[in-house]
Amino acid sequence: MYAVIRTGGKQYRVAPGDVVKIEKATAGKNGQLEFSDVLSFSGDAGSVIQPAGAKVLGTVMNEGRGDKIMVFHFKRKKQYKKLQGHRQSYTQVRIDSIHVDGKSYST
Repeated sequence: MYAVIRTGGKQYRVAPGDVVKIEKATAGKNGQLEFSDVLSFSGDAGSVIQPAGAKVLGTVMNEGRGDKIMVFHFKRKKQYKKLQGHRQSYTQVRIDSIHVDGKSYST
């Protein structure tokens, strides 16, 4: 079983026990995160539903910054060059359980 959640402007396919890197998020009590924006859920092979009121619970494992990427702008014949670097902050989350229609799915 799996769920598709939306956080930080991106969508992630998660299952209980998965570890995902999402954009920087603040954790609640005891390092717990709750994702209430669940787009779809699949409990059995081949069946996908759009649940209302579903939520995914996870635990924060780590926080950090990703690898540096270089952004280079260049205009030929104009003597224009611009170099800029960027490191995106992330939060590493372990998915504990998925709650849909009063049922709880966990590892």
